[in-house]
Amino acid sequence: MHVTRISVPVATRAPTGATNAYLVAEGGDSLLVDPAARTDDLDDLVAREDVDHLAVTHTHADHVGAVAAYARETGATVWCRRGRERAFSAATGIEPDRTFAEGTTVPVGGGVDVLDTPGHARDHVSFVAGDALICGDLAVAEGSVVVGAPEGDVRAYLVALRRLHARGPERLLPGHGPEITDPRATLSRLVAHRNDRERAVLDAVLAGNATPDAVTDAAYDKDVSAVRDLARATVVAHIEKLAAERRVRWDPETERVEPR
Repeated sequence: MHVTRISVPVATRAPTGATNAYLVAEGGDSLLVDPAARTDDLDDLVAREDVDHLAVTHTHADHVGAVAAYARETGATVWCRRGRERAFSAATGIEPDRTFAEGTTVPVGGGVDVLDTPGHARDHVSFVAGDALICGDLAVAEGSVVVGAPEGDVRAYLVALRRLHARGPERLLPGHGPEITDPRATLSRLVAHRNDRERAVLDAVLAGNATPDAVTDAAYDKDVSAVRDLARATVVAHIEKLAAERRVRWDPETERVEPR
């Protein structure tokens, strides 16, 4: 099974300034994943491979911009996460033809299997393509992934990271940045990062910081002014996890948090 990556410049909060689109091909069948925008390189690839199927890892704007255009142009079968059809249509401007869930196989060559990997987004999935795993915004080779409220779920994200670690894929193909050739080390690093952030958030709450803004100021040991909205959303997602585990008290209406 052959996977081709095309880096697509697009408006994104990712430091790369681009989203990776992937074309999976085998036995005359092909699947296009995460066409974020049209580019000459992606146009050429799509025309050359005669795309049969089209899907996205999740419906964030920096992953879906050219879904409708390529679907209309190729006549490809458009897939989306089951139960998320309305959100998919709103994000892409096109109705899906078929839906998938955990364990669904997209009929390309020997089959591209779907894994549920929520956390960064509620509808986030990954695609197993031979020895590679197209993982969207689950992992990055350097830095970390935003898991921010209201959509992000830290508990689900940690489960997804650990599930992939247990599978031991040979390589991860992320939504942003280069291929990840040391998947287990990278996944372990991302779990450790989340655990470190959680400890910092909990310590900030225990120290008497009672609002997300105050916790953000206390929990980050670097200047996050340029990405403060993302840092604050991350803090809220961690507070929600701690509250679900009954380690803090959290009132989402007043946005007050306190130790238990």
